[in-house]
Amino acid sequence: MTIGVLASIDPSVLAEGVNLMWVAVVCFLIFFMHAGFAMLEAGQVRAKNVANQLTKNLLTWSIGVLVYFLVGFGIEGVAGGGGFSSAAALGDGSWVNSWLFGAVFAMTAATIVSGAVAGRAKLRAYVAYTVAISAVIYPVVAGITWGGGFLGGAGLGFTDFAGGMIVHGVGGIAGLTAAYVLGPRMDRYAEDGSTNVIPGHSMTFAVLGTLVLAFGWYGFNVGTTATVFSVTDAGELALGGYASVGRVSLATTLGMAAGGAGAALASLYATKKVDTLYVANGLLAGLVGVTGIANVVTWWGAILVALVCGLQLPLVFEFAADRMKIDDVCAVFPVHGSAGVIGVLALPFVHVDGFSTGLLVSQVIGVAVITVWTVAATAAVFGAFKAVGQARVTPEHERDGLDVSEHGVETYPEFGKPTVSTDGGTVAADASSPDGSPRADGGEEGGTEIKMVTAIVRPDKLGAIKQALAEIKAPSLTVTNVSGRGSQPAKTGQWRGEEFTVDLHQKVKVDVVVADIPADEVAEAIRGAAETGEPGDGKVFVLPVEDAIQVRTGATGPEAV
Repeated sequence: MTIGVLASIDPSVLAEGVNLMWVAVVCFLIFFMHAGFAMLEAGQVRAKNVANQLTKNLLTWSIGVLVYFLVGFGIEGVAGGGGFSSAAALGDGSWVNSWLFGAVFAMTAATIVSGAVAGRAKLRAYVAYTVAISAVIYPVVAGITWGGGFLGGAGLGFTDFAGGMIVHGVGGIAGLTAAYVLGPRMDRYAEDGSTNVIPGHSMTFAVLGTLVLAFGWYGFNVGTTATVFSVTDAGELALGGYASVGRVSLATTLGMAAGGAGAALASLYATKKVDTLYVANGLLAGLVGVTGIANVVTWWGAILVALVCGLQLPLVFEFAADRMKIDDVCAVFPVHGSAGVIGVLALPFVHVDGFSTGLLVSQVIGVAVITVWTVAATAAVFGAFKAVGQARVTPEHERDGLDVSEHGVETYPEFGKPTVSTDGGTVAADASSPDGSPRADGGEEGGTEIKMVTAIVRPDKLGAIKQALAEIKAPSLTVTNVSGRGSQPAKTGQWRGEEFTVDLHQKVKVDVVVADIPADEVAEAIRGAAETGEPGDGKVFVLPVEDAIQVRTGATGPEAV
């Protein structure tokens, strides 16, 4: 009976239904990549700019999709040699396999730029560029290549399977151009021209964002084999673009692996350490490298191209940052730009059909045309905003952080404050008064002179200090997060392969004011609890207090304590 039912189904209807479902799922996967971009970029910026970066990612999609629907899709048709065709005029099926499929690719190119200009671009300038890249810049590139224009298969023969150059190359080159026009962040470069390292706030976010992107990339690459089934002239079902799904899946998987390995090797050679962020960025660079060639690349070619993309990452990033003085915050050019270029240019050498001079020529011309267009258009938009003083925030706003200045919010309002410290310690039961609340004076007679015991100690010793104070019946204390330097030696940190010196160490400042117990007992209790025997344990100071006033009762002197 099942065979009979299947035999009665029109093969074209079945093929169309399966193909539409496949493209829809793929689009959802590619959309999920925006979560990866948001995490990756947020992790690489300072804590004071996280909300701004997340807002840019949200607005890229929100505004960009609308613009691409209303204008960009039609411009893509014009660039491809046809007329302006509104996406609103499409039918239900075409809204999925034509407009939505194009939209998620367009938004990927657009959102890449936000990582390059992080920390100093005005929101209005970035949003305006989002409009430009969604309406014109990306649609023109897609039209002259995939849309049937002069660079595409029917013309010059430029080949880019899933957007290694058309999507990622455009985004990376645009990001580098925008970063150049805007200029570097404050304090990125010293007066003598040397480079100052500005670490991002969360390696965890950056790595998790990388893995989310890698997951979505299967939709990006494998999804471009957009037709699962086709119908032969004889009316029979056959595999469509899905016939190459095995090769595409293999190239994508090998690409991400080889890219990460290549970046690890490069950072190990350069710094004698395997840099975590370089490995994450290299994994993405490897994916970008194989994106444009995944359907026709040999297995060894996929590994080789991705390995080169990973190896070039530190070199290109350091050249742009140290030689060209371009502050590409999230390394979007070496990850997306140069890796995209390398991938499509390498295709003639790793093609399953062997080397082709004609293909090499078309690839070089295609890369050149796309690069010139992207640089010129991006420089025009950001240059116009710069000319009228609207490209980047004021120095005061940049110093305060874009979260507050551009959005009036703080991403981490309960963390990093100088008056907040949490250690999870507990107060001993016998340190409380009969009514259950801790006594401010410790509860034992020991003189009437008021003194303050101040200690600068390791943060991880706070719990032990609280316990020690509770045991001598001096549970009241004030704790502040501080940083400073003393006898503890400076340390060398690393952020994306660049070393920096850490000579201000994180400490906690513990203040205890006593009147009824000897200050030396409090000082000794703190010293004993904070000691590790290593430089950097801190110091304890005992200071006289002239007077004290209790706010609630107005009591003064020892009674107030």
